[in-house]
Amino acid sequence: MGDAAEPVTQDSSSVSLKTVRPIKFKRPDKTTRHIMQILDTEAVEAVKENREILDIKSCYTVQLKVEVPENKCQVSIMKGIIIARRNAGLNTTFRLRRLVAGVGVESVFPLYSPNIKEFKVMDKKEVRKAKLYYLRDRMNALRK
Repeated sequence: MGDAAEPVTQDSSSVSLKTVRPIKFKRPDKTTRHIMQILDTEAVEAVKENREILDIKSCYTVQLKVEVPENKCQVSIMKGIIIARRNAGLNTTFRLRRLVAGVGVESVFPLYSPNIKEFKVMDKKEVRKAKLYYLRDRMNALRK
């Protein structure tokens, strides 16, 4: 009978039965964070390949066609102004402010959500701020 130290080789395609030692990392928290960043960028690129994602900024007036999660057949159209955007890779969100029956309503949407069916930019304006929370007090900015 053979010793346990001898490698077992039957074919060139077969795998030897030696044990593989795990790789030791000096900082496993940094390594996992780096791996998660790579996976996040790959997921964003996969979504961008499947459908067109527009580069949106604050103060863009947009029209969204959003699929209602409760009823997959129903698509609602929302028109409003983007007052904020939060960049977080695949979890990037934007805040849409619109008027419903004379009352300002804000909604937060994930940019890469499969529920957003169509995204159309109606108007672009130049602003100096990234977050337009001051439009909450000024309702006339939305009445166009």
